[in-house]
Amino acid sequence: MTSLYVHVPFCTVRCGYCDFNTYTLNRAGISYDDYLTALAHELERAATTFGSGTVLDTVFCGGGTPTLLGAGLGQVLELIRQHFTLAPDAEVSTEANPETLTPALLQVLRGAGYNRISIGMQSANPQVLHTLGRVHTPGRAVAAVQEAKAAGFDNINLDLIYGTPGESLGEWLDSLGAALETQPTHLSAYALTLAPHTPLARRIARGSTPAITEDDLADKYLAAEALLASAGFSNYEVSNWALPARECRHNLAYWLGANWWGAGPGAHSHRADTRWWNVRNPRRWADLLAAGKSPSAGVETLNAAAQATEQVMLRLRLASGLPLQLLPASTADLVAGYVSDNLARVNGDSLVLTPTGRLLADRISLELVSN
Repeated sequence: MTSLYVHVPFCTVRCGYCDFNTYTLNRAGISYDDYLTALAHELERAATTFGSGTVLDTVFCGGGTPTLLGAGLGQVLELIRQHFTLAPDAEVSTEANPETLTPALLQVLRGAGYNRISIGMQSANPQVLHTLGRVHTPGRAVAAVQEAKAAGFDNINLDLIYGTPGESLGEWLDSLGAALETQPTHLSAYALTLAPHTPLARRIARGSTPAITEDDLADKYLAAEALLASAGFSNYEVSNWALPARECRHNLAYWLGANWWGAGPGAHSHRADTRWWNVRNPRRWADLLAAGKSPSAGVETLNAAAQATEQVMLRLRLASGLPLQLLPASTADLVAGYVSDNLARVNGDSLVLTPTGRLLADRISLELVSN
């Protein structure tokens, strides 16, 4: 399986919680046209490495806000087709912020070949959106889903964030309910995590905004699991729920260790035992490609032990579980303890986390690989 990720680094504004490699246009150092020109160069390099005509099973345009490119996002797919072959059933996704979507743009994207869209709803509560620094209104995300359906999209994800300071459990459940009312096929729910240098983290550190607590995050996660399960959604990865056969195949490619090329500033790539990543600065990325040079900032070759560690940390997050054969015999007591404490269960030959265990997925992974 081979996948392609395209990182679009542009955003209308920088949200107060965001630590992604994103820039407003006046700070990016490149224009949208500059970006598309550099992307064309990198895709040519990718085809040389992977082989021209390589079949792509999934394509994912993320960011940032890819839909800020407007019709240029359709051009991205044209550039990809110049160097790669899309599988007949390829999953072709793009992320979108609600305020950037219009019925006309959605028609363009669907016509270009995008068949899955991931809309950043985050919350249905105005105060939560304000705290996060989001610029759309709650109703705009709901309207965007309906517009996407009208344009022919039948595979739609909504991204939600829980644990925003000041958000009550009831408000979180209201957001989930509003999302479910749009009848999406997929929902992602992420706990709010903050890098120290983000504006929201600084406000919390000053005491002007309430702190995030682990107990609150746990309560909201378990509430989401209960509500989404009752609505027919299955949790197939710690933070992701889908209707049957609507799992995000692109993200599964990451978690299952497939090969992918990450194009764009700061994007990461993986092939066999090798990982590499691009320079983060958009202007530097574009200049290197214009000069015929690799935009890579670093490369890492994983030995067998590192690959095994990575498999444990990724596979444990999946509902399919971690094959027990990937664990050394020395972890047997740990595994038995997780089962006894209702943090995991053994399903066939795999270790599968329970909902409570998912809350501790990172800790459990570290314990298993450190033993």
